[in-house]
Amino acid sequence: MASLGDLLRDWHQGAEAVARGDWDCALRLFSSISEPPARVSFNVGCVHLLAGDPEAALRAFDQALTKDACLAVGFLQRGVANFQLERFQEALSDFQRTLAQLRDNTAIDYTQLGLRFKLQAWEVLFNVAVVQSQLGLWAEAACSLGDAISKVPEGARNDLDIALGQVQKQVPLQPRQVPRGEVFRPHRRHVEHLEPVDFLGKAKVLASALPADSHRVAPPQPQALDVRGEARPRAATRARDTASGRADTPCSPRTPADTEMEVSSGQAGQHDRGMLVTHKSTHGEHAGQQVPPGLLAAGGPSPGSSEEPAGTGGVGGRPVLYQVVAQHVYSAQRAEDLALQPGDTVDVLCEVDQAWLEGHCDGHIGIFPKSFTVPAARRA
Repeated sequence: MASLGDLLRDWHQGAEAVARGDWDCALRLFSSISEPPARVSFNVGCVHLLAGDPEAALRAFDQALTKDACLAVGFLQRGVANFQLERFQEALSDFQRTLAQLRDNTAIDYTQLGLRFKLQAWEVLFNVAVVQSQLGLWAEAACSLGDAISKVPEGARNDLDIALGQVQKQVPLQPRQVPRGEVFRPHRRHVEHLEPVDFLGKAKVLASALPADSHRVAPPQPQALDVRGEARPRAATRARDTASGRADTPCSPRTPADTEMEVSSGQAGQHDRGMLVTHKSTHGEHAGQQVPPGLLAAGGPSPGSSEEPAGTGGVGGRPVLYQVVAQHVYSAQRAEDLALQPGDTVDVLCEVDQAWLEGHCDGHIGIFPKSFTVPAARRA
C-alpha cells in the first residue's frame, strides 16, 4: 500500500501536469494512486473531459460520488459528461441533485478544499435550462433562466439576458462547468513537507578570532546556520541590511495560528452546507499582515502596525516588481494570506510560484492566487 507521502506527491505532480496541459501525464499520475480519495477521482474525470473522453469522465465521476455523495461539484461535472454523451435526462437529474446539495445557499466555495472554484446557484439553474432546451421544454427553460436571473450578481446579468433571448427563439444552449485546468490540489502545507529537511546541516568554519600575528592556533568559530545548512546573517547584520533597504525577506512567510480547522474529504458534506473554515491568528484579525524580517531588530514598527519605513522606495524595504488589480473576492484562509476585493490594487513583491504571488495592499502583506488578478495599467 502506498504511503501518504507518495499519494500527496503523485496528486501534486498530477495537478501540476493539468496546469501545463499535459493530460496523459496527469492521468498517469492520478491513476497510479491506489484507493484514490474522492477529490482525486474527480480530477481524473475533469482531465478526461478536457481530453475529449466523456465516457471515461462519467466513470470517474461515478467513483468520486460513490466515495463522497455530498460533493455537489461532482454532480455538476457528471451532468456535463452526460450532456456531452446526449444523455439529457441523466444530465438534468445530475444538475437538479447539484441544486439539492446547495441547500438553498447561493454558492459553495471550494477554495478551502483545494479547488479554485465557487459553485454558484445561478450557474446550476442555467445548466438546468440548457438541458430543458435540448429536450424541447422551452417554457420550462425560460422559467429556470428566470430563477437564475433572480440569483445572479450584477456583473453576469447580461449573459443570462442573452441566454433568455436565445431560449425565446428556441436556440439550444451549452452548459457551464468548472473552468478549464482547475482541479483539486493537496493542501500547500502538506506539499511543503514532502521533501526531507536536514535540520543539522554541515558545520562551517569562520576565520580565526586570534590576532594575525599570533603563533597560536585558535579553535574554529562556528557560524550560525539555517535549517538547510546555509549561512544565516546575524541579528546585527539583518538590522543593518534592513536599514539600507536590503532586507532578505522570504517569498512565502508562514505564521503559526492558535487554532486551525481543516475540511477533509470525509467532511465535504459539511462544507457543501455552506460551513466555512476559519483561522484565528495570535496577532489579531488582520489576515495576511506580515512584517519583513529585520524590522524589529532595526527598531521598526511592531507586527500590529501597518506603517512602512520611509525612504525605502518599496514596501518594508522591498522593491515593488509590478502591480495587479483584483478581479474577484479572495477571503484570507490562513494568517499569511492577503484578502482581496474586486478593484484592489496590489503591489507585487514576489512571485511565490506559478499560481501564487506575494503582495502589499492597504498596509497588509500576504500571498494570494495569481488567477484572481489581472496586470494593472502601466504607471506614469
